[in-house]
Amino acid sequence: MSEKIAVVPGSFDPITNGHLDIIKRAADVFDIIYVAVLNNSSKKPLFTIDERMGLISEVTKDISNIRIESSSGLLIDYARAKNAKAIVRGLRAISDFEYEMQITSMNKFLDESIETFFIMTKNQYSFLSSSIVKEVAQYGGTVTGLVPEIVEKALLEKFDK
Repeated sequence: MSEKIAVVPGSFDPITNGHLDIIKRAADVFDIIYVAVLNNSSKKPLFTIDERMGLISEVTKDISNIRIESSSGLLIDYARAKNAKAIVRGLRAISDFEYEMQITSMNKFLDESIETFFIMTKNQYSFLSSSIVKEVAQYGGTVTGLVPEIVEKALLEKFDK
């Protein structure tokens, strides 16, 4: 029986507790999870790719079936190269679904053999995004409980707080 491989993609700038929850839940279902840190050309990241990968590595070090890599091409090409049969995405709200449905439809057009699985975020993370975390941290607000402790420290360093 072949291994069930999935990709959990995102910019993870920075990784939040919501992201971490989705990654952990996916790791319980699939044999191998590739956390793909994507370089989104439409965003200006706070953290470099290497910094994001380092933070993810630190907060997932207790999950043995996680592999952390980066990609700048099409997600579907990355998934195919990893022999993944699934892409796992987190959903917070209906607005996420509309966007994700478009992406999923395009991915299906490009490769019908790779399925997309959606995991609903836990209610406590339904409002959470990397963008909102960065904004709160930038203006000196607390992000305790929204991101892992190491990420909170990295945010404080970035914003000199």
